[in-house]
Amino acid sequence: MNHWNFCPHCATPLAMIAADEDGGLKERLRCPACGFTHWNNPTPVLAAIVEYGGQVLLARNAAWPGRMYALITGFMEAGETPQDGIVRELKEETNLDATALNLVGVYDFQRMNQVIIAYHVVAEGHVRLSPELADYRLYDLPGLKCWPAGTGYALADWLRSRGHEPVFFTPEENAERRKGLA
Repeated sequence: MNHWNFCPHCATPLAMIAADEDGGLKERLRCPACGFTHWNNPTPVLAAIVEYGGQVLLARNAAWPGRMYALITGFMEAGETPQDGIVRELKEETNLDATALNLVGVYDFQRMNQVIIAYHVVAEGHVRLSPELADYRLYDLPGLKCWPAGTGYALADWLRSRGHEPVFFTPEENAERRKGLA
């Protein structure tokens, strides 16, 4: 979550100030000089459960520890639909082309102040990772394990829709796979 210190309009230090909004009094970062309000709305993030050659592709971000693999994700950009955005992210991150996509669901990720819009994407082409990604792995559905956070819940829901009961990493396994992550 980003923290604003100064008003982007007049440079006055922001303060937590309660004000009447729809539904009652709400405390937010506000400018005492010009009245600017920092709404701090969640950021839309797109996620892809990539089906490639009958398997699911999970990738490792270059900044992550060696054991941590997850879905292809990225921020939705201004002027694009979520569908266009996930097709763009897939191409940018893996060089794959989407041949079909279906919404899996929408998931909160409050720790990062994000809303995740997850899709199942059938993809084809030749994998070529962007510099943001260090590696990828292909998994058969029975070999997939879910993680206890936003995109992990999307993967679990998708697995259920395919007739597979999801298996989650134990707290110890999840701590081990996240070791070294800031």
